[in-house]
Amino acid sequence: MKDPVIVTGAAGFIGFHLCARLAAEGFRVAGFDNFNSYYDPGLKEARIAELQKHHPGVSIRRLDLTDAAGMEALFSETRARVVFHLAAQAGVRYSLENPRAYIDSNLLGFSNVLEACRRHDIQHLVYASSSSVYGANRKMPFSEHHGVAHPVSLYGATKKANELMAHSYSHVFGLPTTGLRFFTVYGPWGRPDMAYYSFTRAILAGEPIRVFNHGKMKRDFTYIDDIIEGLVRVADCAPSPNPGWDADRADPAISSAPYRIFNIGNHDPVELMEFIAVLESALGRKARLQLEPMQDGDVVATYADVSELGALTGFAPATPLASGMERFVSWFRRYHT
Repeated sequence: MKDPVIVTGAAGFIGFHLCARLAAEGFRVAGFDNFNSYYDPGLKEARIAELQKHHPGVSIRRLDLTDAAGMEALFSETRARVVFHLAAQAGVRYSLENPRAYIDSNLLGFSNVLEACRRHDIQHLVYASSSSVYGANRKMPFSEHHGVAHPVSLYGATKKANELMAHSYSHVFGLPTTGLRFFTVYGPWGRPDMAYYSFTRAILAGEPIRVFNHGKMKRDFTYIDDIIEGLVRVADCAPSPNPGWDADRADPAISSAPYRIFNIGNHDPVELMEFIAVLESALGRKARLQLEPMQDGDVVATYADVSELGALTGFAPATPLASGMERFVSWFRRYHT
């Protein structure tokens, strides 16, 4: 067996797929999740059941990020050298309703992860950031070299804070950290709060779908397998301090500390109405549209520049939306039958 790894958020959409990939490659995986009710905990339980059916050696425990003592015990027992931190309170709109959940999980929880990594000689912390950090930025495609000083949701603000917190630990303690800014991840076993999932459910039920900004939006939809490939490849590339970093012309993408940030997206933004047409084709049904105005905290478009990721790993996501949605719809029909 390969060295043990820790995966937080193991019952989540991305965490579940990552645990399966790592276990298939021979890693000893220790995962944890708090199985909260932000969306149906039954789906999280089903993911873990599926994971352990195929990979019974994967260890999953119930643990909340705010439980510093529980996390300390897990790190002590596991003796991992790499940590994938995917647990977080997700969702832009929910941050308007329940901001405390984001403070507890994404700030206090992340600080506990950083402290555990510092105390247990973790050689690489790979953590989930988000395209939401770009906020009000309108320069496309979004690049890691752009500033991210204007988040438009509390969720985006907490993800930017995570990047800053990680940098401080990289600088002060020499902890190698890599953040991946995910762009609209979709696929089998996905999150019910995401538009592609809720649209599918509504269309099959003959219900209207809520289309915000009257459909005048674009998203860089990224298939789950591409996200997992990026995570695995980045984990093998722990960052080193960049001696060329210049404080007088500070580039936010690099640092004098062992710290890096990368976009991971399909680098092919799709208009919302085109996305709906792709989904209709996969389902063999037409959608009933309920056009609505822009929602608070949302952005008109996302578009990832992934040249930095490609330069480091030789990989860039490329799954066509039609192929990915067909796989999702096939899974959805099986799971919900």
